[in-house]
Amino acid sequence: MKMKAAVLREYKQPLTIEEVELDPPQANEVLVKTAYTGFCHTDLSFMEGGVPFPVPAVIGHEAAGVVQEVGPGVTTLKKGDHVVATWMVPCGNCPECASGRGYTCRTGHGTYIHGKLPGMTSRLKDADGNELSHHIFVSGFAEYMVLPEKGAIKINKDIPLKEACIIGCAMPTGFGAVYNVANVKPGDSVAIWGLGGVGLHVVSGARLRGAYPIIGVDIEGSKEEIARQFGVTHFIDSSKEDPVPAVQLLTGGERMPDGTIMGGGADFVFEVSGNNGAQAQAYWAIGLAGKMVLVGISEADSTTELGLTWLPPQCKTIEGTLYGNVQIQKELPILADLVLRGDHQMDKLITKTFKLEEINDVADAMRKHQIVGRWVCEWD
Repeated sequence: MKMKAAVLREYKQPLTIEEVELDPPQANEVLVKTAYTGFCHTDLSFMEGGVPFPVPAVIGHEAAGVVQEVGPGVTTLKKGDHVVATWMVPCGNCPECASGRGYTCRTGHGTYIHGKLPGMTSRLKDADGNELSHHIFVSGFAEYMVLPEKGAIKINKDIPLKEACIIGCAMPTGFGAVYNVANVKPGDSVAIWGLGGVGLHVVSGARLRGAYPIIGVDIEGSKEEIARQFGVTHFIDSSKEDPVPAVQLLTGGERMPDGTIMGGGADFVFEVSGNNGAQAQAYWAIGLAGKMVLVGISEADSTTELGLTWLPPQCKTIEGTLYGNVQIQKELPILADLVLRGDHQMDKLITKTFKLEEINDVADAMRKHQIVGRWVCEWD
C-alpha cells in the first residue's frame, strides 16, 4: 500500500515527506493505522547522526494507533484493537531474555540497529522501489506501521490515543528509571537533570513514590511551570546558577565559613539529557551512598570526565538504563492504567499537536530549546 511518511535520507538534513510503499504484514506482524506520534529528542539525535543508524529510513519511535490487519500466527491482537507501538521487542529466547532482562535482548538490539524487523527484513520501499530502514521497529512518522506482534501492546480503548502514544517511549523510560532502576522510596531525595518528556516522567514517578525533595534542573527556565505541575518541589535554572551547590544545600548540606559546602547531595540523581556537561554536574550532586541513573542517550563519540577518587569510599553508584528496564508485556499495560486513572496528568504533558508537513519546524524548535512538554503529530 502507498502512504505518506517522513524519510531521513541524510544526517543533518531536513526530512523529506514522501509517498512510500508499505508491504503487508507477514507472520507474527500487524498492520496499524497511526493515530498519534510523539517527537522525542532521540528522533532529533537520529536526524543529527548522534546515534548511528542506516539511512534512508522512515523515522519515529513513539506512536499509537488502531490495528487494521493481522498476519499469520497472530493470536493476541485483532482488527480494531487500540495499541501502543514499542521499540523494545524482546525475542524471548536469548540469554538476556531467559534471565528476565528482555530490555537488553541481544537479538532485538542486533536487529533494530540494522533498520530491520525481526527476521532481518524490511516492509518499506520508496517510490523508486529502494528499500527503506525501519526506525527501531516502529517508523511512526507514517500513516501506517507494520509492527511485530510483540511490539504492539493492546490498551483499553478508553485511553485517548493522543495520550497513549507517550506510553511507547517517554513514560516507561522515565517511570522505569524510578521504579525499576533506582527503586526510589518515600522520603528519598531526588534530582533530575533534563525536564523534557522523559524527565517529566521521572518527576512524576518520584512524586508517586513519595520522594522529597524533588529537584528539577534544566537550562531552560521556561520549563519550571510544567515541572512543578508534575511534582518538582524545587527548580534550578542551570543557565543562571550552578546546580551542584544548590542541590547540596537543598539536601542537607551546610555552607562553611570558607564558602565550601559540607554534606548534602541527593539520594538519587537522574541524568536525562544525555549531555556530558549535565552528566558531570549530576555526578557531583550525588550524596553519600547515592546513585546516579544515566537515562539520556549521549552522542556516539561523546565522553564525560568524572573524578572517581571518592566514588568507592563514599559508596556511590553509577548505573545505566535503557527503556527504564521495563518488561513490556507486563509493565506497559500497568502504565496505561495509570494514564486511564488520571494519576499521571498525561494531558498536561502534551502541549502541542502538529501535522507531518510541519515536522522539520518541530525539529528546529527542539534544536532551539523551544519545546516544553511533548509535541505530537496528529494523523487524520
